[in-house]
Amino acid sequence: MNRVLMTADAVGGVWDYSLELARALARCGVSVSLAVMGGGVDERKRAAAARIPGLTLDDAPFKLEWMPDPDADLLRAGDWLLELERRIAPDVVHVNGYAQASLPFRAPVLCVGHSCVRSWWQGVHGTLPPPEWDRYAQRVADGLRLADLVVAPTRAMLDSLDALYGPLHRTRVIHNGRDPSLYRPHAKQPFILSAGRVWDKAKNIATLDAVAPRLPWPVMVAGDAQGPDGSHAPPRHVRYLGRLPSAELARVMGRAGIFALPARYEPFGLAALEAGLSGCALVLGDTPSLRELWDGVALFVDPDDRAGLADTLTRLAETPLWRRELGERARRRAQRYRATLMARDYLAAYADLGNGLRRPAAQRQPVPAG
Repeated sequence: MNRVLMTADAVGGVWDYSLELARALARCGVSVSLAVMGGGVDERKRAAAARIPGLTLDDAPFKLEWMPDPDADLLRAGDWLLELERRIAPDVVHVNGYAQASLPFRAPVLCVGHSCVRSWWQGVHGTLPPPEWDRYAQRVADGLRLADLVVAPTRAMLDSLDALYGPLHRTRVIHNGRDPSLYRPHAKQPFILSAGRVWDKAKNIATLDAVAPRLPWPVMVAGDAQGPDGSHAPPRHVRYLGRLPSAELARVMGRAGIFALPARYEPFGLAALEAGLSGCALVLGDTPSLRELWDGVALFVDPDDRAGLADTLTRLAETPLWRRELGERARRRAQRYRATLMARDYLAAYADLGNGLRRPAAQRQPVPAG
């Protein structure tokens, strides 16, 4: 295994995941060619990618499959990716999405289901999305069906994909990971931290913002408040830090006594992992994925229960021994989700693909326009 062609976007956590995996693979002698779509690759992100040995970055402004009217862009993106594969000749194509997993690549295709609109809609609204998302759902189903191997970061997310688009036949759970050396506890201070896309209803940061005036500690929130549609709605009752560079966010996490994310939907949650590595006591939304990862070491709250969230955070803030114990438990659990272990598991998956775990090439097809 020498080179991986990996698709990504710079809109959400997939960017951080892709760089972390590329960095860990580089230590194993594997180079990554990162093909980024959807825009948003600024100079800071280019600089971060340039620091990873062996990583090459190509980006194009093609719309992602969940964006409005993506048909023409998906066709152009398919041609672009197939040309990249011809030029790079990777051993494996690693698709962090769905539509491109159905392209007629020569190399075996691994498709990672980080999240999807249908499961997001169920988590946030309790129903399936309206019919205008049917075309998107068909693209997702085609990608999952035609990929040689489907990976998800939690069993809960994999089960959701199987229920919504399956049955899936070649699957594997590979936990996301972080480098523990980047996230360390410092002298803890009396504040509550949250981090994530503020505009995303799945993160449910609005509920934390609503209860903030009732809490004995101040609340700080880091993340992007500008949604994909250009709307901008920063929280009102917390200290809003905006988007922080990774190193600065790590420093803030190291000082935070409590990390709170009352999420309605969170297929993995890199921010919770980073906070766990930083020794924060974790207060998380009671979702299947977060339970799977953090049960026994975090406190869970009903995302719809504002009073319960306020009470849990207040009791934790006022009980230092309990808070420190939870922070230590979270840090020990977080050691299970290290970048080196993530890379090891992906290398094993890549090797299995190279050893013949493949769909017949004739079944693959270009992404259809509609």
